Amino acid sequence: MADNISNVKVLADMKIMDAADYEVSQAIKFGADVITILGVAEDASIKAAIEEAHKNNKQLLVDMIAVQDLEKRAKELDEMGADYIAVHTGYDLQAEGQSPLESLRTVKSVIKNSKVAVAGGIKPDTIKEIVAESPDLVIVGGGIANADDPVEAAKQCRAAIEGK
Repeated sequence: MADNISNVKVLADMKIMDAADYEVSQAIKFGADVITILGVAEDASIKAAIEEAHKNNKQLLVDMIAVQDLEKRAKELDEMGADYIAVHTGYDLQAEGQSPLESLRTVKSVIKNSKVAVAGGIKPDTIKEIVAESPDLVIVGGGIANADDPVEAAKQCRAAIEGK
């Protein structure tokens, strides 16, 4: 895909749990620039994924969905060398009214080296409060895909991210 579109980064949202170095190598083989692994994966898997990504000049994003102790795990992942730590509020928790905002603040307050990404429950009407926290990467999925007018929703999200 990256061969057909210029100036894009391809994120392979694989949510890896095991055999991480192999999975990362396959994602890279097919054009991924950033690959995801779950924060609940074993440390050995995460370290192997980071090593494989870095040896190929690619990046690893650790998805914190279902991580129970965000602060502790974020510190550990930061020390391991994760490129991104992504707070992620899944659909089930969104249905209970949760947003990623507090998790974003928690992770940002404890990491020193990794960048912070945020996903889950971000929509045109909630994105400004997320952007105000200055995450390095904002991932909008259902907020665009499930909108009545996805094109307009994407435009609104982009404008908020660009500060317009």
